[in-house]
Amino acid sequence: MLDGCAWFDAKQRNLIYRPSPGTVADWKPITAQDEAFWLDLPPSAAAVPGTEPQRLRGIWVPQPDPDAPAVLYLHGTFRNVFQNQPKIKAIFDAGFSVLAIDYRGYGDSSFQLPSEASVHADAERAWAEFQRRVPDPARRVIYGHSMGSGAATALAWRHREEGVKPPPYGALVLESAFTSMPDIARDHGTVAGWLAPLATQHFESLEKIGDIRAPKWFIAGSADDTVPAVHSQRLFDAARDPRALVLIDGGRHSRLDKDDPQRYAQAWAEVARTVGDSERRATRPPAPTIEQRR
Repeated sequence: MLDGCAWFDAKQRNLIYRPSPGTVADWKPITAQDEAFWLDLPPSAAAVPGTEPQRLRGIWVPQPDPDAPAVLYLHGTFRNVFQNQPKIKAIFDAGFSVLAIDYRGYGDSSFQLPSEASVHADAERAWAEFQRRVPDPARRVIYGHSMGSGAATALAWRHREEGVKPPPYGALVLESAFTSMPDIARDHGTVAGWLAPLATQHFESLEKIGDIRAPKWFIAGSADDTVPAVHSQRLFDAARDPRALVLIDGGRHSRLDKDDPQRYAQAWAEVARTVGDSERRATRPPAPTIEQRR
């Protein structure tokens, strides 16, 4: 019985995460200052006691202006951080420094079959490095695409700003986001829908999003057949103000930056106007509610 449960769990994780290998040689530099770095994980994160400490590969793409806002980039399944270079470049071109990491199992981070727990632990390690590199909380933006939206929402929820001054981050941006993994399985119907109650990987974003007070953007494509845009709508409806839903007409799951570059850049320009350094935030009025746009 236990062997069967372990097999089913591993099968789910293989189907969900589809980790792709790669090396830093695959990275196409965005600036001459791009920095590839390693993040060591605590010894307790080792898959087998006595093995070498595990580590994550990260990429730091800094803006020339040290006071520019910055994004912690948490990618989705299948593609590693090097394959996410076009989207990272689009965010950089919108005026943000970007810190992106590969979870264990992706790129040349330590090898293991990812799990929800390992993805959350890796996002937490990346957050610690992000705080170190971006000391001004007002300039920090947490971003997640697809599965990364679940990691980003959970990270923002764990560090939500209730009672904390200044808040630990300035905004949360979720792209092609889902409400939960079981909801995705139910949406795809047939066998996946029947097995949804047995899911071992959850990423329950819908139950967390209402607790997050920071400004939030939900960017989705109307032609996304991997994660239908209705998931972003449900998250938007459950979120508190300030919030925005940006629906890109004809946009697909992983190509919103290519399907409508102007609209995509406009959304990020709005994020940039909302976040800023502490001095500017202290002298301007509170951000108004962000209107829903279609």
